[in-house]
Amino acid sequence: MSTDAEMEQYGPAAICLRKPEKERIKAQNTPFDAKMAFIVTDPDEVYVKCKLIKREGGKSTVETEGGKTVTVKEEDIHPRNPPKFDKMEDMAMMTHLNESSVLFNLKERFASWMIYTYSGLFCVVENPYKWLPVYDATCVAAYRGKKRIEAPPHIFSISDNAYQFMLTVENLVQERLSTPNVSSSTSQQLHELRRNHHLARCSFCCGKNICIYQLQVLLAVFAL
Repeated sequence: MSTDAEMEQYGPAAICLRKPEKERIKAQNTPFDAKMAFIVTDPDEVYVKCKLIKREGGKSTVETEGGKTVTVKEEDIHPRNPPKFDKMEDMAMMTHLNESSVLFNLKERFASWMIYTYSGLFCVVENPYKWLPVYDATCVAAYRGKKRIEAPPHIFSISDNAYQFMLTVENLVQERLSTPNVSSSTSQQLHELRRNHHLARCSFCCGKNICIYQLQVLLAVFAL
């Protein structure tokens, strides 16, 4: 996880991309009782944090963070993740991965204008309905050349990693074309793959919209 000093490279966007060190340290040291900590459904806020008071007759009595005591059905309370998972960047890493945890995490991140969140292989994006400083030249440069795990969630990370992968495959094709004893059919497939990558890269550099297709010929390349 990046330090505050390392996040300075993202400029004004840093606060919208990752929790400050102070907040992360505080979360790590916050007392937590997994047997008492839950999330309960709420008619106004959908889900809120709460502390279990008692269970009886298929119902649970809880006290919300706002100090309100409510009694609900047992299926209306859900296990809560430890504080260190608050505003989690990749929800696939959470201890409890359920609807309430996912929606609550997204709500907490959105409240801090962290509109990009990973969920395994997917990137969840929330519309802030306002302009955020996460698309300027400083932010673009900060993501360039970084692996996904080396930077906060962002569409720039997804696109840059896809572009780097495209260049890697293109280099592999060049190597295979220079290898002797490559069959004629395989050679034609490699030439076609190189052409597609070249066209995609030209479109990318010119700022045009492009479609990336999964080419079955890739299997032939890696199977050689």
